[in-house]
Amino acid sequence: MKVLITGATGLIGTALRDSFEEKGYEMLLASRSEPKSESYVRWDSDTGFADEDLPRLEGLDAVVHLAGESISGGLRWTEEKKRAIRDSRVFGTRTMIEAFAKLSDKPDVFVSGSAIGFYGDRGDEEMTESSPAGDTFLSEVSKEWEAESRRAEDMGIRTVLLRTGIVLSKDGGALAAMLTPFKLGAGGVVGSGKQWISWVSLDDVVGIINFAIENEKVRGAINAVAPNPVTNEEFTKTLGSVLSRPTILPLPEFAVNLVFGEMGDALLLDSTKVLPKRLQDAGYEFKFTELRKALEHAIE
Repeated sequence: MKVLITGATGLIGTALRDSFEEKGYEMLLASRSEPKSESYVRWDSDTGFADEDLPRLEGLDAVVHLAGESISGGLRWTEEKKRAIRDSRVFGTRTMIEAFAKLSDKPDVFVSGSAIGFYGDRGDEEMTESSPAGDTFLSEVSKEWEAESRRAEDMGIRTVLLRTGIVLSKDGGALAAMLTPFKLGAGGVVGSGKQWISWVSLDDVVGIINFAIENEKVRGAINAVAPNPVTNEEFTKTLGSVLSRPTILPLPEFAVNLVFGEMGDALLLDSTKVLPKRLQDAGYEFKFTELRKALEHAIE
């Protein structure tokens, strides 16, 4: 199996590389930097691949496209930050599709990142892959991102859109940011605590990507989330219990708005209750379906 990965140094990309290495896959890693070895190929989200590197993309079995500007860096979203979030995903995917169009032997499957931000703030409504998009900034970004990815379908490439939830890992992402304050006893419910959190273990994200590559019946949007979403209040209490720490310091909604602005709404207050219907229908077996066991595994 010959696989190309973008975003290979990120949280998911790093874990995925380990998985592919165990399987004995031949990997090409797309990087902005000068190639460190024969495993690397230069790619930039603005300019794509150099023409001289395109022959190395011939005959790929799969492409896993995970690259994109972090949505959580800094305290607030500036207009410049929002532009970087959008452009890195939309234009980065566009350059990938343009490269595919130049190949005589195109990839068999294209697994492209997306996010449950696609659905926006939906309260207690249960979201499946057939649910419509929301109307938030991240919803708009996700819609444009997925539209670019779907262009691969027109070339006959099986395309999978990975709408990922909050990934649980001590090495990065939301959980890693929570661990220090929670360990210090400074964790607590955010806002009302009633907003839904759709989470997934890092192990399952890797498992889902492998499942998507290996199963031809998997195509289109899939919700990469565990089947049991929880409220912020339940998440807070469970994490505190796992760490044996109190969770008595709430973060009120007005404080979130004051400190984080629009980013705080999107990442801390919006409620998105998402279910992995297509994955379950396709027969994927989750490694972690209950939050407590997933958290225990993530921080061990």
